[in-house]
Amino acid sequence: MTDQNAEIEDFGALKDKEPQKEPRSQWKDVWDQFRKHKGALIGGGFLAFITLFVLLGPLIWQVDAKALDIRNKDLRPIYTALWDGGAKVLWSRPLGTDNLGRDIMATLIAGGQASLAVGWAAMVLSLVIGTAVGVTSGYFKRLDGILMRITDLFLSLPILPLLLVAVTLFRQPLRAAFGPEGGMFILIVGVIGITSWMPTARIVRGEILALKEREFVLAARSIGTTPFLIIRRHLLPNVISPIMVSATLGLATAIITESALSFLGVGFPSDFPTWGKLLSDAVPRMEEFPERVMLPGILISLTVLSVNYLGDGLRDALDPRIRGR
Repeated sequence: MTDQNAEIEDFGALKDKEPQKEPRSQWKDVWDQFRKHKGALIGGGFLAFITLFVLLGPLIWQVDAKALDIRNKDLRPIYTALWDGGAKVLWSRPLGTDNLGRDIMATLIAGGQASLAVGWAAMVLSLVIGTAVGVTSGYFKRLDGILMRITDLFLSLPILPLLLVAVTLFRQPLRAAFGPEGGMFILIVGVIGITSWMPTARIVRGEILALKEREFVLAARSIGTTPFLIIRRHLLPNVISPIMVSATLGLATAIITESALSFLGVGFPSDFPTWGKLLSDAVPRMEEFPERVMLPGILISLTVLSVNYLGDGLRDALDPRIRGR
């Protein structure tokens, strides 16, 4: 009896004295790592703010961005009255007006809608193309060589001259088919998406090459699972992390590219505001009205900077090697 009690006591000593903790969710670990990155939090917050600003701004600031008010043209922002008592300001136009009397606040909101819409749409298109090429190249060895040579070819092309040539060739047909704004939107999104998928393709290809030799993929292949099902169920879910990071960087690239095209005068029509177009229109009188250059330039810079910080935070949070530190 004594020996039996001793065995029970020995067995009890091996038991955990504390209750077992509930298993943590992977996304909770991702969030815990992400919030440690202060720059990513600030960047994500600013990106959310600027997105809400351009989406909800017209509901709050109900001024037509294209309305001309010649009587109140060339108004200065309200804050210029702090150091220039003779500045021509108007409280109903807090950021002033341009040389045609258009409200700058309304044009910044409308320009942000166009620039962000182009950025998001072009980013999605480049991700779809890049992911498709990367997965196909990484999984099917026979297609790897030709797809990677095509990727190298696109990487070697001078992007800006190629964009200018494409816009010049296809602008009029698309305008005639979809209208001035719709045609240019499709053209700019298509051109940016087609010329910016290569980094995503290379990143995804590298991940697929490593994953397709793992045990779970070999097991799925051994029981006769089709390549399409393996890619959809086993490979794509495991490359979401690099795709998300590439998405943030692609968004920043698309916004900068659209702004550059609009600045060069080959983007949207002259009466359709975008941040790049506002920047281009303000250059001739930038010494007299510096705020017209600074305001869209600051919005472009802060948006791109916030997206880059957000991408850095996502990269650190989604990398299990960093997340465990």
